[in-house]
Amino acid sequence: MEVNVVKQDERNRDLEHVFTVVIPTLNEEKAIGSVLEEVLGIKIPREYILIVDGGSTDKTVDIAMKYGVKVIRQEGKGKADAIRTALKYVDTPYMLVMDGDYTYPAMYIPELLNMALKTNSDEVIGVRMMSNGNQSLIYRFGNWLLTSVFNLIFDSSLHDVLSGMYLVKVDALRDALMEMKGFSVEAEIAAHIVSTGKTVTEIPIEYRKRLGDKKLGIKDGLFIFRDIIRLAMRYNPMFLLFFMGALLIIPGLLLGAYVGYWYIFYGIKYYLKGLIAIMLFLIGLQFLGMAMLSLYIKRMEYRLRKAIESLHK
Repeated sequence: MEVNVVKQDERNRDLEHVFTVVIPTLNEEKAIGSVLEEVLGIKIPREYILIVDGGSTDKTVDIAMKYGVKVIRQEGKGKADAIRTALKYVDTPYMLVMDGDYTYPAMYIPELLNMALKTNSDEVIGVRMMSNGNQSLIYRFGNWLLTSVFNLIFDSSLHDVLSGMYLVKVDALRDALMEMKGFSVEAEIAAHIVSTGKTVTEIPIEYRKRLGDKKLGIKDGLFIFRDIIRLAMRYNPMFLLFFMGALLIIPGLLLGAYVGYWYIFYGIKYYLKGLIAIMLFLIGLQFLGMAMLSLYIKRMEYRLRKAIESLHK
């Protein structure tokens, strides 16, 4: 029994140098103390906890410094710039990012790390378990919609691409262009890893109601949607262009329904409109087929890249 305890202690000491906990903050004085107590409570050494502050005007920085962790001022503005700044200071193989608003329990950190080591994943995302108490219906719907759009464009099957708690390999992150702003950074990281043939896995985690004022609004969801489209132009432009062409199916069907309605109920024949409806539908159908083909080619590209990487190993 004592031997097992010793082995576990040695393993814990080895893992101390595997990852750095990065916590972006902006006016989180109501939550940062509780967050750090939880992180320190699971035996994460202070020297592997990094607070990246975005210019807080409250007592966030003062509270964090009392816990003896490293606090730096981020370059630029927004969460994406906080992650970019953190990369300059992190020298461990992995980086664990979690929000500083108390919504993500630190007890899931070991599970994220274990999953990464077990599966050799480049990113492990904590999938938030939503309920009426911790998130409103409109935000849950928005998260589902944005994740669904992401999965469609990047041919993935993720459940929470915008989660604010995830573990990622630093080397994989350094390769990303990191051009997106604000809350789109999670989508950009996932898009880069998925599109370069690397592995993303997920584990379910608890999600709590935040302490302090809410920062994410409906307009931020629109910005994230815009940025996902921008990411598609970077990583999978053929699918996006073909899919946009496939949208011609919609006006084709609507116009066809209009022509059919007047013919069935009133006997009026609109030959030109009917011909246009058929052409729109058939052209859109062709674009849809090409969009599906582009996804298939992209999937083959992922497999080929993984096979080449495995040969190099």
